[in-house]
Amino acid sequence: MLGLRTTIYKVGNIEKATEWYSKAFGTKPYFQEPYYVGFDIGGYELGLQPEDNPTTDKIESVISYWGVDKIQETYDRLVKMGATENEKPYNVGGELMTATVKDPFGNIIGLIYNPYFKLKE
Repeated sequence: MLGLRTTIYKVGNIEKATEWYSKAFGTKPYFQEPYYVGFDIGGYELGLQPEDNPTTDKIESVISYWGVDKIQETYDRLVKMGATENEKPYNVGGELMTATVKDPFGNIIGLIYNPYFKLKE
């Protein structure tokens, strides 16, 4: 295993999703076509794929957690932008904190503050 490379969220309206994720993650896509939109988020890929029959009844057994420095601030900002509260920020041990929100398209976005994990160069 080489580690996380890509997280893909399926969305009903790829144009609106591209706009929302551009604002939410503070970056523009590096690849944008009607069939796929790709963002570079700190060296990892966030992909958007169109879904013909969108549903908010998504499977919640797998969640990708995106690293943040200020978890409460990030959580609040995403909710203010239209995400739905799912799991409020909470301490899971030591200084480690996690939270989740649902984007306006029904996908779960995990947030994690983990001062113990550092990317290897």
